[in-house]
Amino acid sequence: MAYDNTCKYLAEKFPAAFVQWLLPLDRPTTIQVLKTELIQEPIRADSLAFLQADNQILHLEFETLPYSDPPIPFRMLDYYVRLKRQYSCSINQVVIFLQQTTSEQAFVSEYTDENTLHRYRVIRLWEQDPALLLSVPGLLPLATLSQTNSPRTLLEQVANRIATIEERDRQADLLACTQVLAGLRFEKNLIRQLFRKETMRESVIYQEIREDGLLEGRQREALSFVTRQLTRRLGTIDPEMQDQIQTLSVEELENLGEALLDFSEATDLVNWLNEP
Repeated sequence: MAYDNTCKYLAEKFPAAFVQWLLPLDRPTTIQVLKTELIQEPIRADSLAFLQADNQILHLEFETLPYSDPPIPFRMLDYYVRLKRQYSCSINQVVIFLQQTTSEQAFVSEYTDENTLHRYRVIRLWEQDPALLLSVPGLLPLATLSQTNSPRTLLEQVANRIATIEERDRQADLLACTQVLAGLRFEKNLIRQLFRKETMRESVIYQEIREDGLLEGRQREALSFVTRQLTRRLGTIDPEMQDQIQTLSVEELENLGEALLDFSEATDLVNWLNEP
């Protein structure tokens, strides 16, 4: 959850940066950050920004994994209906995938069933030109995950840009956010080499990240999802297999999350777990 929380923080702290990136406007407008809890049975969107002059809402969802329960397309429809009911204005929805994947789910940009078609935008950060992200301070942490033929050079560019920020609190916050998101692509040692840890420690969000436990939080999220999906697909899971699943790394849990879509019986899970 640390990745999502970091992105939510950025979108709340720098809403104009995201509007500039995703909704280029012909004229300046007042931007109001809205409460993310929506009516009916409460659910929370990742980020909601109201553009007053244009009477529209920019709704952002940040995703690390390409699958979720309920699925992302259905969630976007659910968010849209709730937002429309609550605010009665134009709504622009964007799903931003953070970590590179070949999963087909990262290329889906609509929800469809017998009577409904709902579309939204999808941005895969690894396909994005880093130029704009590097030019706007609030987007610098996202730039670390953008398109590049030289990841280290890109990370150095981000570090150099953050080093020029004079406001110390803002610099510390951006350093903390950058360290978290860069962890999806880069080794920790490289990140530590390029970013000053003593400045980053001054950030409030850095303290929150420390408390969350970055890797542990991500592992718990993946484990919870896989367990729910396996139970739904195969019924009660044998305790020994449950213990084995709990020892899997985040990457292995993500692979299992995709593989289980083809499972039809418990032996499929046994075979998968016993593969070398």
